[in-house]
Amino acid sequence: RRAVGKLLHLNEALQNAPQSGQIGIGHTRWATHGGVTEANAHPHLAGDEVAIVHNGIIENYQALKDLLKSEGFVFHSETDTEVLVNFIQYVQDKEQCKLRKAVRLALTQVVGAYAICIYDKDKPEEIVVAKMGSPLVIGLGKDEKFIGSDATPFLEYTKEAIYLEDGEMASIIAGEELDIRLIKTDGTVAPVIHKLQMDLESIEKGGYDYFMMKEIYEQPRAIYDTFRGRLLPEQGMIKMSGMEEYADKFRNADRIIMTACGTSWHSALVAEYLFEEFARIPVEVEYGSEFRYRNPVIGKGDILIAISQSGETADTLAAIRMAKEKGAHVFGICNVVGSSISRESHSGAYTHAGPEIGVASTKAFTTQLVALMLLVIAIGRQNRMDAETEASLISHLKMVPGFVEDALTAEPAIEGLSEAF
Repeated sequence: RRAVGKLLHLNEALQNAPQSGQIGIGHTRWATHGGVTEANAHPHLAGDEVAIVHNGIIENYQALKDLLKSEGFVFHSETDTEVLVNFIQYVQDKEQCKLRKAVRLALTQVVGAYAICIYDKDKPEEIVVAKMGSPLVIGLGKDEKFIGSDATPFLEYTKEAIYLEDGEMASIIAGEELDIRLIKTDGTVAPVIHKLQMDLESIEKGGYDYFMMKEIYEQPRAIYDTFRGRLLPEQGMIKMSGMEEYADKFRNADRIIMTACGTSWHSALVAEYLFEEFARIPVEVEYGSEFRYRNPVIGKGDILIAISQSGETADTLAAIRMAKEKGAHVFGICNVVGSSISRESHSGAYTHAGPEIGVASTKAFTTQLVALMLLVIAIGRQNRMDAETEASLISHLKMVPGFVEDALTAEPAIEGLSEAF
């Protein structure tokens, strides 16, 4: 069942033609290949046997499509995803193997990013999933399992989750243990179960008309949660374990390179001025997607600060891996506990903003600035920032939640201005 636009259209399609069963896959996604049409919507099928949903982009899809067309395959959409599921079907037919093996063999020839769920009508109790460059989380419930690009969709049902790493795939069967394997070698992987810290209330609207409005009003609390336990005004100090553990690296750093994308890149641009003014360390800000595709001069004396709300930004992750290969220390700033960037970084800080569901960033941006300011003050102290400046910055930072609350009282005036303009 597929539909274009709002989910209510999909609800109508399901009411008109109901589905039943104990296993299923579904997806909402932007139109990255082809127009916004029902034919391009997910799931995509190979024949009427194998179905797939897919996050990401298959870069060599045209070469695969040409191969499949030469073998007589017919396509009904403009998507790279339909090419992928048919390629898996092609491998399965050619090798006369089960779905899991066909997925693994097919993915060894695929170039690009993907988080995929695949279902075969011939094996109706199993879903095969795989990950490369796009997030994929498996929730572990009682006699049930869930799959998502993050944990929020299944938070109502379980607080236990496994985050697949790049190059891993898994066979998911409701009542059985997960079978996680490496795509490249078929070697087994021991799962690591994470306890989710979020609560259901944090991903609901809480009486607001829009998630974005709710998140605007959550900023005072989110900012306070970001510096709670780290900003100690009575003691006149900042306590950040992610920095203190590697204090010598920060003290002796030749320079700081900050890498991020989108809104997080803008928080890095602001922090560049703060680091240079108060911490007296040279700073460069790099867009993740540009940094990864050139040959940057980076070495053991550098610190890379990677910033991401989700902790899953693909270009920022690639920049982290490049910096680590060259010996730099990586400090991650992100919002989502257990995310890829938090796992890949040597040390770091969570912003504790809570889930941000609105597309336009609000509390994620302001909490990133607070986390960066904490880091500025902590490094500044090591680099002989004078006590008066440090005390002033700490006392003013403590007042920020109150300032934001005052700003939010201007909503009626802002609403009037927005109508005028």
